[in-house]
Amino acid sequence: MKQRPSFPVRMPASNAPTGKPMPAGTGPATVVKTLGAKRGHPLGGADAALAAPVPSGLGMDSSAVRASMVRKLAESGVGDAQVLAAMGQVPRHQFVDSALVTQAYEDTSLPIGLGQTISKPSVVARMIELLRQGALLQANGLMGRVLEIGTGCGYQAAVLSCVASEVYSIERLRGLHDKARDNLRPMRLPNVHLLFGDGMLGYAKGAPYAAIIAAAGGEAVPQAWLDQLAVGGRVIAPTVTAHGQQALLVIDKTSQGLRQQQLEPVHFVPLKSGIA
Repeated sequence: MKQRPSFPVRMPASNAPTGKPMPAGTGPATVVKTLGAKRGHPLGGADAALAAPVPSGLGMDSSAVRASMVRKLAESGVGDAQVLAAMGQVPRHQFVDSALVTQAYEDTSLPIGLGQTISKPSVVARMIELLRQGALLQANGLMGRVLEIGTGCGYQAAVLSCVASEVYSIERLRGLHDKARDNLRPMRLPNVHLLFGDGMLGYAKGAPYAAIIAAAGGEAVPQAWLDQLAVGGRVIAPTVTAHGQQALLVIDKTSQGLRQQQLEPVHFVPLKSGIA
């Protein structure tokens, strides 16, 4: 995989002519690298969390609260040890509004503002497990470079940071991009890069990606995502079915072409182009 782009960089605005980025200082699509620790992963890394957690902290900060959520995820069928470990490491309560913090570890979606929601823990775990089953894995068991479409409040990006070598996450709503940046900054995740821009365009400068995951559903998977996916990689995205409902769509990119599989029904916010 080619070397990652340097930071800071700028993404072309969705209405800019093809191949011509907006002049510096005028375009709205800015990449922000979250300030990260230089050594290791601040959340401990997937390997460190495979052992049974030792309860610590108080209230929502207690690891026992997250451990209970992880047990329920395992009982529901999530079997990937690295995914379960990641779900147990990331403090979900730090990504929701204070008024909803007592519901943070329930298996429910919660509003995060601007008409958007944070996905259920079971949905996050399920999608990342599916991603890992078909994505390009490195010798250490981590996925390679992952592109996330729809940063939202930043929770899923934090979980992905535990199971991938690098995460590029795009958000089209400025308010949510800023919220995710504020949520993630204290965690100092060195391998998470936040982008403000049109997610339907992907992020070609970071390609090819071992995996692409979307938190919004459209009529079809944009061609830009498929072009930016590495051969051997996998896309997980909610898409609208022939019956007008959403379902998870898995696309594997092989040397012979694309292989698609439609899975269970889901409900995500609509995939939209442009920025706001």
